[in-house]
Amino acid sequence: MKIIAAYMLAVLGGNSAPSADDIKTILSSVGVEAEDSNIELLLSEVKGKDFAELIARGREKLASVPSGGGAVAVAASGGGAAAAAAPAAEAKEEKKVEEKEESDDDMGFSLFD
Repeated sequence: MKIIAAYMLAVLGGNSAPSADDIKTILSSVGVEAEDSNIELLLSEVKGKDFAELIARGREKLASVPSGGGAVAVAASGGGAAAAAAPAAEAKEEKKVEEKEESDDDMGFSLFD
């Protein structure tokens, strides 16, 4: 990920085709060392490809990744407002219980003293 981030920084900085040395320079500026083989692998994969096109393809792939959202799934499945209201009521009850517990956990000291 560090190598990919360095590549993206170089491209966003105006270098449309960063070299291995450009990536190493960016990484070394923040004290990170990377293996040459990993840098060369990334550069071989993106060689001749448009940066904006790579980002667009990545977004398409991420769109198929499931990501939480239980209450949204219930509402979207046809449960309507009544199904969405039930979890909201439960959350309010749980929040009241949490507030009481937090005040009891003081134990006479603070993390910021």
